[in-house]
Amino acid sequence: MSVNTDFKRALRTGRPPNVVKLFPNSKALIVSGKYIDLAMLGKGNAISMAANGRNHLVMRGVLQAAQRANSVIIIEIAKSEGGANAYCGVNYWNIARQVDAICNELSITIPVALHADHYGIKNDADVESAKIEIPTLFEAGMTSIAIDASHRPDDENLLSSLKLYPFVPEWAGFETEVGEIKGKEGMSTVEEAMFLIQGLNAYNIFPNWIALNNGSTHGIEASDKGIQVELTTQIHNALEKYNVSGAQHGTSGNNSDRLREIVSKTRTTKANVATALQMISWGLEVNDYGNARLDDDGSFVKVKGEGATGEIWAEMVAYAKDKGLKGGNYKKLNLPFENKLLGQPKEIRERMAKRVEDFVYNMLANVLNARDTAPLAVDLILKAGSYDPGTKAERIENPDDWTPEKIVRKAASITSDKGPEGDFDD
Repeated sequence: MSVNTDFKRALRTGRPPNVVKLFPNSKALIVSGKYIDLAMLGKGNAISMAANGRNHLVMRGVLQAAQRANSVIIIEIAKSEGGANAYCGVNYWNIARQVDAICNELSITIPVALHADHYGIKNDADVESAKIEIPTLFEAGMTSIAIDASHRPDDENLLSSLKLYPFVPEWAGFETEVGEIKGKEGMSTVEEAMFLIQGLNAYNIFPNWIALNNGSTHGIEASDKGIQVELTTQIHNALEKYNVSGAQHGTSGNNSDRLREIVSKTRTTKANVATALQMISWGLEVNDYGNARLDDDGSFVKVKGEGATGEIWAEMVAYAKDKGLKGGNYKKLNLPFENKLLGQPKEIRERMAKRVEDFVYNMLANVLNARDTAPLAVDLILKAGSYDPGTKAERIENPDDWTPEKIVRKAASITSDKGPEGDFDD
């Protein structure tokens, strides 16, 4: 049977009900995040990129790269990037419309999941507002979510997830997190990760992914310290019987060899890439770590004839200087400049997307081992005959051991270092 026929069959059965309702005549195969995880597990030692779509042209480039590599892909946006107080024009409520339009325009025929990343919960008030807001994300087309209460103590992290998971559709991909992503400070432990996953398991909640603080950082990495492969492997091995995969945050800032180690030695199936793609789309010089290079004056280096026009870039730099934005905080240029970037001539927009495409294609094909995973996901959809492949784990914990009172007592005995306070949202 031809790939084209299989794709058409997968379109009929693989799109979740929210996607079908929003885009009834679409030919974009937007699927549950569960299928992305399962496709990577099916190939073995393979990781899907979860690309943060901070601007429209990044998403175009990422989708073209995935098509070229015949790979599944996750397009995501975090709460800080695209929530109620967004610093990007792409947000939780318009990302599905943009991705669906791009897929149809460019004839993208690979499975794509839409992930609400880092849906942050920092206090009880956030829990209550999330009960209202999370359903709106799925109404807008999301197919996966990361409920991230890692900013809270271990018991409150678990209890927050237990309170909010009922607002996530059963068919959707689900990510949980232990330990804020803050580099070498506050590293996650086996004990913390086991506590979170065991507690969720007792309530019949089986995450596709767990994110750790395993030495990575968000934004720009000053040096190759990065991901601690041995720690990641240790935690993943301890969680093996719960059949949860790893989500690697802060992938920018780690070179290709380090990432290949994550692919080969851990149970990771999702790797977030954000800052590198933004910088590449603008036309900045980046190294193998995905870090934008700085000149002797500490300024980003714009490659002539690449990315945005020189005029737009000069305007962006002047705006950043006026607002006191430096380094990683250049991310806050996304919102004020999105429309200006989209208003550039077609050939400029295309070269911005192409630069992202080439970077992402290399990562998918030569680093993350994601090439040719699209047919695996399509086969899984056809085998399931549904938009929901079901769970990949089963309950093995006794719920009587995980009452709210016992959760609080268990957490009190955990020894951990949460690291310094600070803004580690994305």
